[in-house]
Amino acid sequence: MSESPKGVIAIGSDHRGSAIAVAIEQQLKLDGFDVAVLSDTTGSPTDYPDVAWRVSQEIVSGKAARGILICGTGIGMAIAANKVHGIRAALALDELSAQLSRTHNDANVLCLSADLLGQTLVKRIVDVWMKSAYEGGRHARRLAKIGRIEKGEDPKG
Repeated sequence: MSESPKGVIAIGSDHRGSAIAVAIEQQLKLDGFDVAVLSDTTGSPTDYPDVAWRVSQEIVSGKAARGILICGTGIGMAIAANKVHGIRAALALDELSAQLSRTHNDANVLCLSADLLGQTLVKRIVDVWMKSAYEGGRHARRLAKIGRIEKGEDPKG
């Protein structure tokens, strides 16, 4: 697959999120993104930590610009992905949390719930998240502190 100017978006889901993953893949392709689906979308039993690891590795290696992870609640994916150095995974249950995760936290992974969100809301959340840009400014200081925490250091420096 040739990379679009918008970058590759890595998508992964466990078995509960497989239908949503397919819908998001279609949505992003229509919006001009290259998409790498890194999980089984047939609904076969899948453990979310395995998928969170694969998508996170694509991002930290530079093969993907961002990632989207889907499981039953989105919580397990967020916890697992955030264990990977350099990943800022955010669970979004509405458009505002999706927007703020990008503008304030520069989230590079969006985590979604397959069980709590309908497909219409998921589409809106993904659209807002993809269109929102990191603001920098006062938020950069806070991201630097998160970086220090990732290194096992006191965030105050």
